[in-house]
Amino acid sequence: MTEKSYAEMTEQELREEIAKLKEKARKAEQLGIVNEFAVYERKATMAAAYLIDPQTIVKGEMYRIDGAPGEFFKVEYLKGRFAWGYRLGGDRFEEALPISILLPMKAGK
Repeated sequence: MTEKSYAEMTEQELREEIAKLKEKARKAEQLGIVNEFAVYERKATMAAAYLIDPQTIVKGEMYRIDGAPGEFFKVEYLKGRFAWGYRLGGDRFEEALPISILLPMKAGK
């Protein structure tokens, strides 16, 4: 049996995969296995990117970064499930962030 890529999964399969990865991350964190925790967290973030329609991310718009309070990201372009652009107030080096961690500026918590 070959594993499905995130792009091939249904919404339900993605949600189940994210739940499994978050559970594995939680266990790794409890055991103090920091590198394993980080890997599972990143995988869950990438799986979540496939639940978001890339067309909802607007080029030229500014977004808040989930998990980074007070940090903002300006989207220059999209490539796959990544938004490429710059952090506001940073050294202005281009970087790519999974679209799942971009939060609209207008939305409150």
